[in-house]
Amino acid sequence: MNNIINILIRTPEGKEFKVNRESPCTVEELIRPLQDEFSYEILSCVADYHRQGLDWIVDHDCTIELLDMRSPSGNMTYQVSLTFLYIKAVHDVLGDDVRVTIANSLSKGLFTQIHTGKLDETAVRKIEARMKELVEEDIRFEGGYARRPEIEEYFRKYTRREQKDLIESADDLRRAYIYKLQDETDLIYHRLVPSTGYLKWFELRRYKNGVLLRFPHPSKPDTVPPYEEQKLLYDAFSEATRWCRIMKVSNAADLNILVKQKNCKDLILLSEALHEKRIAEIAEQIRESGKRIVLIAGPSSSGKTSFAKRLCIQMRVIGLKPLYLGTDDYFHERDETPVLENGEKDFESLRAIDTVLFNNQMNDLLKGKWVDLPEFDFKEGKKVYGHRITSISSIQPIVIEGIHGLNPAMTEGIPDDQKYRIYISPLTQLNIDDHNRVPTTDARMLRRIVRDHLFRGYGALETIHAWPSVRAGEEQYIFPYNSLADTFFNSHCLYELSVLKKYAKPLLETIPEDVPEYPEARRMLEFLGCFNEMEDDSIIPNNSIMREFIGGSVLL
Repeated sequence: MNNIINILIRTPEGKEFKVNRESPCTVEELIRPLQDEFSYEILSCVADYHRQGLDWIVDHDCTIELLDMRSPSGNMTYQVSLTFLYIKAVHDVLGDDVRVTIANSLSKGLFTQIHTGKLDETAVRKIEARMKELVEEDIRFEGGYARRPEIEEYFRKYTRREQKDLIESADDLRRAYIYKLQDETDLIYHRLVPSTGYLKWFELRRYKNGVLLRFPHPSKPDTVPPYEEQKLLYDAFSEATRWCRIMKVSNAADLNILVKQKNCKDLILLSEALHEKRIAEIAEQIRESGKRIVLIAGPSSSGKTSFAKRLCIQMRVIGLKPLYLGTDDYFHERDETPVLENGEKDFESLRAIDTVLFNNQMNDLLKGKWVDLPEFDFKEGKKVYGHRITSISSIQPIVIEGIHGLNPAMTEGIPDDQKYRIYISPLTQLNIDDHNRVPTTDARMLRRIVRDHLFRGYGALETIHAWPSVRAGEEQYIFPYNSLADTFFNSHCLYELSVLKKYAKPLLETIPEDVPEYPEARRMLEFLGCFNEMEDDSIIPNNSIMREFIGGSVLL
């Protein structure tokens, strides 16, 4: 009888190794002889289209794809593991009863708050030193996958109010991970690395009323990047926190309780009113600045179009008469579109835009000249003229929406003193609980899955497949320029995850288990299990940013 286990191992660089084993072993043990083949530390893996930790036992023939920090899953594994280590160190230094909140991403790291009057620079250095001690000791993380009965048992032993409320309010929360590091135990929604020795790269930095937990960027997995101040982003997240307080919803359990009670009307209307108030404030800032080129940029599924049109309405309210344009109308003709190394058309980079035409026409408009503005026919792949011949007065502003809006090269021919720059993104401040945040990228991907299905003819599988390329484009063409913005607009709706779940869940459930997109679909379904579904979304106003994704918008 043949008991040999045949394993195909694929490295992040694409190399393949065939390994035969006579007995089961963990992935960590399996890859130990291959360490010289890896550019960076392996953090997790996918085995036959299922996400696994390195402690997963290989006991049958399979294909294993190894992941380091350059992959989204490996990166998240590192972040979540480092967060657990950080919380453990805080409790070791300041005491087990000290509350820690993992708030949001900021300055190539996570902004955290330690709720104690003892936090000063000395305390932060002690916490960092304790983390380094724990890494040096290379202590194993014990535990792992847990189903609902085990989660409920966990709450009978370890009780944090917001976690207890979550398990009681989230009917679909069926699985998570329970981990222990010495005397620290926590409920987590992602697999961890096997031990603390994997977490070599980090730094702590005292910032404002909290602490930045900083770690490597996926582009350089073994180096903590130089610190960059992101005051506007910090202010935007702080504003989101204030909005959470106003609406008395700060975590998933708070939202779930309102959904269960069918009492979301006030939450929706208040959330939309706060959006409208902020948009009106931005319109007033534009008027006071006297600038006439209003540039709006942000990553995919930020709600740029709805925001731009609502901003135009608020500008008209205060006497301005904006002209609205989209940079997509300035695409090069299809046969002139630049090509990537793989032969595919490059529609994401600035090279795809006819910036010469754009700058010439904007300057002509500013001078009061008549201009024949193009409309891009995406079916024919060319610009069409003659439909929008226009001019503007000497005080009229131009509102321009597009992913490259903040890139100086996009508007290099336009005087800087004419530009007012706005960065928009759904900055999610609603966390699952104190220790488990909701990444902004997850909220955006859910928006895109729903919109692609309803309006663009794509299934969830196609959206998930394209998402890495979308994210790579954002890293290259959008995020580097957000610090140039004059103001930020947070397009997140506090209630949106409960609304999106109704549309996204059935789409994600259609993705079969034998495709590469399945692990991400499974992760998103488990994430959505933390939120109750809002069945009736008819109360959402027809000019809401959410309507751009779920349908029924009067702005599009």
